[in-house]
Amino acid sequence: MTLDLRKFFQATNPSRTLAVENEQDQKYYIDFSSVRGGKIIEELKDNITFFSPDTPTCELFTGHIGCGKSTELLRLKAELEQDGFHVVYFESSQDLEMGDVDIVDILLVIARRVSESLEEKGFSQKAGYFKNLFGEVKEILQTPMQVSDVKFSVGIAEITSQTQASPKLRDKLRGYLEPRTRAILEAINQELLEPAQKRLKQEGKKGLVVIVDNLDRVESTQKPWGRLQPEYLFVDRGEQLRQLKCHVVYTMPLSLVFSNEAGRLAQRFGVYPKVLPMVPVRLRDQSECREGLALLRQMVLARAFPDVAPEQRISLIQEVFDSSDTLNLLCRVSGGHIRNLLRLLYDCIRREKGLPLSRKSLEEVIQARRNQMLLTIEEDEWELLRQVVKRKCVSGDLGYQTLIHSLFVYEYRDRDGSWFDINSILAQTEQLKP
Repeated sequence: MTLDLRKFFQATNPSRTLAVENEQDQKYYIDFSSVRGGKIIEELKDNITFFSPDTPTCELFTGHIGCGKSTELLRLKAELEQDGFHVVYFESSQDLEMGDVDIVDILLVIARRVSESLEEKGFSQKAGYFKNLFGEVKEILQTPMQVSDVKFSVGIAEITSQTQASPKLRDKLRGYLEPRTRAILEAINQELLEPAQKRLKQEGKKGLVVIVDNLDRVESTQKPWGRLQPEYLFVDRGEQLRQLKCHVVYTMPLSLVFSNEAGRLAQRFGVYPKVLPMVPVRLRDQSECREGLALLRQMVLARAFPDVAPEQRISLIQEVFDSSDTLNLLCRVSGGHIRNLLRLLYDCIRREKGLPLSRKSLEEVIQARRNQMLLTIEEDEWELLRQVVKRKCVSGDLGYQTLIHSLFVYEYRDRDGSWFDINSILAQTEQLKP
């Protein structure tokens, strides 16, 4: 079978998020739930569709950057739409300055995205409170916005777009909006979400779901009063995030799961965050996880042969790699981190510019990545890494949060709960040898 190298290369782009409603992407998609310790997306879906279809729910979803959260959330979107819900999914990083986010920024972006989605369906929204707000904001920002005939979504977009690029405007506007957060929240519910729910049900829909992706990327910058941004948003102001009158799923930084604020976080939202762990390549006892490796091999081969049945792809390994051992090395050294696996493969293809890919080329790519990582690890972090190697667990202190955020340590789950291991690329370094 002839393999199109360029098409294969494009399919392995690590920055690409699969959308399972797309026919081609569906061929690339691999369901890892059997080895990830639970059917997390099914749990999120059931909470909305089965347990609380008519009562607003609020869920938190997290995991390592690049572990496949966006792909899973797009799968959730597709399945909810099949069940009759109107779903608004968006990447918050497109609308927010992730180093400087406040609660009112998130609320306004949600209102804008929902409003845009409803306007596309021909729904109109009254904007009594917001019409007055737009007029006052116009004076503050000194914009040419025509408040009398502006669309709800356009008015909010005018606010968010101008302040995203200007810290001075952002501070100025927040000084005005922050004391009005409660009123803004009530207006979003009364003028947008509640009428939308009613109209959607009249149209035969079961309700409205908002999925806010990429909030896990908010930076751990310190607010002027000393509070870290993730803790401020999700713990201090979490009560307001959960007051929207529709189903909402927020992504959040994984570091919060390991902070001393984890208990307060669960109290604020009334739920514990759902964590998407890595795909295991080894089990807790360090024996090989055959099922995890088999699924990772299928993920690679599906990018090369999307139209070939899974059981037949195995016979085509040597069309892509010089041996099955080279593919196994790629899967093992990735540690089950989806984006890192694709990045190694992507770089290997770019280096060789031909097939089959050789073990030598893969080892060179791995070594280059290892060298990059070694330059960023501090001495005290090496000691923490050695403890992870021995104990397969982490504590909640800031050092371990840094290791997890930096992808030096990965989380896995099995029937006994969470366990941790170091990034496999670091496993053979001198600093970690006994």
